[in-house]
Amino acid sequence: MTNDNGETFGAWLLQQKDREGWVGDLAKAARTDPKFPRSGDPEAVRGRLREMMAEGDMFEAVDDAESAWLSSSGDDA
Repeated sequence: MTNDNGETFGAWLLQQKDREGWVGDLAKAARTDPKFPRSGDPEAVRGRLREMMAEGDMFEAVDDAESAWLSSSGDDA
């Protein structure tokens, strides 16, 4: 599954490292995780968070990030 730009959720999230808030924090953490599902969908990322026993805030960050990913397009810059 990809967004309108053809980006997988995992790849898009890794690019959000400079974003403010939870999504940026999630992106920074993902970049340090060698097992992060780079080509995964939001559910794969949630699965990885469950494996890591992440706190609830990180799951909320995935929800926020998923909404932003789905609404992102080449026109947003």
